[in-house]
Amino acid sequence: MSAIGAVFSCSCLRSSVWLLKPGMQKMSSLHTAARCAVRDYYEVLVLGGGAGGISMSARMKRRVGAENVAVVEPNKTHYYQPLWTLVGGGAKQLAASARPMRSVMPSGVEWIRSQVTALDPDKNYVWLENDIRVSYKYLIIALGISLHYEKIKGLPEGFNHPKIGSNYSAQTVEKTWRALQDFKEGNAIFTFPNTPVKCAGAPQKIMYLADAYLRKTGKRSKANIIFNTSLGVIFGVKKYADALLEIIKDKNIVVNYKRNLIEVRADKQEAVFENLDKPGETEVYQYEMLHVTPPMGPPAVLINSPVSDASGWVDVDKETLQHKKYPNVFGIGDCTNLPTSKTAAAVAAQSGVLDKTISLVMKNKLPVKKYDGYTSCPLVTGYNKVILAEFDYNAQPLETFPIDQSKERRTMYHMKADMMPLLYWNALLKGYWGGPAPIRKLMHLSLK
Repeated sequence: MSAIGAVFSCSCLRSSVWLLKPGMQKMSSLHTAARCAVRDYYEVLVLGGGAGGISMSARMKRRVGAENVAVVEPNKTHYYQPLWTLVGGGAKQLAASARPMRSVMPSGVEWIRSQVTALDPDKNYVWLENDIRVSYKYLIIALGISLHYEKIKGLPEGFNHPKIGSNYSAQTVEKTWRALQDFKEGNAIFTFPNTPVKCAGAPQKIMYLADAYLRKTGKRSKANIIFNTSLGVIFGVKKYADALLEIIKDKNIVVNYKRNLIEVRADKQEAVFENLDKPGETEVYQYEMLHVTPPMGPPAVLINSPVSDASGWVDVDKETLQHKKYPNVFGIGDCTNLPTSKTAAAVAAQSGVLDKTISLVMKNKLPVKKYDGYTSCPLVTGYNKVILAEFDYNAQPLETFPIDQSKERRTMYHMKADMMPLLYWNALLKGYWGGPAPIRKLMHLSLK
C-alpha cells in the first residue's frame, strides 16, 4: 500500500494538534473540508478496502448502522484485479478495472485514509499512521496480500526496460501487452514463484492469450513459449490439470517444473531460475518476452502480529473465519491462512459465511455457518475460451453448472469477461453476493 495514504480523508482530528504543528497545515489543506473527524472508537473496524473489506463493510453497515463502521484504507483507487489478465492480453483496458475508492465505499461508512501500523487485539485497538489509535468492538482484517518484486534480483527496476511485464500490478500490466505486441522471435517465458500467490491460475492464463495472439499475428512459429513454474503440477485440481495438460500439448508449450525465478537481467534480456530439485543449481534463459509473477506474502503489519500464525497470515478458523484466539476478530480473503486459493471468488463465498458468523457472535451465539473452501478460477485459454475451475478445501470440483466445466467454453469466457465484472461492482462490493452456492443448488435441484 502506498504511503500516499498518510493524510486522512477526515483530517480535522483535533484543532490543537494542527496549532502545535503549523508546518503541516498546508499539507492537510486538501482534506480539511472533508467530513470530520476520525473517531477513537467504532463498533466495527475494517482493515482494508479491497474486495473483502468493502463487501464486509457494506454488510456491517446493514447490521450496525453506517455511523458505527469504519474502513482503514490508504489507496484512492479500487481495482477489479481479475480483469488484469485480459488487460495484459490486450482484450480490455486498464481503466475498465478502476474506480475511485470513494465511489465503492458504502455511503455513510467512515473512510479512514491511512495505514495500519500495529494491532493490539488484547486491548481492542489498532495503531494508524501519525500515532493515531482507534478502538473497536469487532475487527475485520481484510488487508490482502503483498507483492515482492524486490525479492527478484534486478526488479522492480527491470520494468523500465522493454520486453518485460507483469499482470499483477497496475503499474506493470500494460507493459505485458506492449511486450506481447513487440514480440518478434525467441522465447516467451511465463513464471510462477515459490510462494503463495493470489489467483494461482493467472500466471498461465496470460501464456494462453500470448499463444493465441502470436498465432493471430503469424508469429507463433517463431516463438518458443515456456512456462517455468516452481510447482510440481500444472494445477492443483486433477480434473482441470488433466484438461490443461492436453491444451499445453496441443499448443506446443514447454513446461518446466520446480523452476523459480531469482534474477532478471533486463538489459541483456536474461532470466535466471533456480532448480528447486537441485539446490544451488541455476539456469539462464534468453527471452524476447518475459511475464513475471512476483513472490508474495502477508502484509508487513501482520508479520509477528498477535493475530497471525507463524508465517504471518491471519489465524482464523477455516469454517467460520473467526480468529482462533480473539473471538471479536475475524479475517477474510488473501491475508488469511485459509487453506484454499486466494481469489475474488473465494472472497465472495467467505463474505456470506463471515456475515452469518459475525451476526451470531454479536448475539453471543456460536457460529454455525461453515465455509467449505469454495473458490473459483476461470482459466482463460484463449480470447474466447475459458475452463471454469471451481473447487473446495479438498481440491475436489465444486461446480455450479450441470455441465463438464473442464471443457473450454465460449460462454464461460463471456461470463469471465463481461458478467463477472458487473457482479463484482454491483453485487459483491455492495454486500449482496455470497458466492454461487444458491445458483448451484437451484441448478442441481432443477435436474431432479
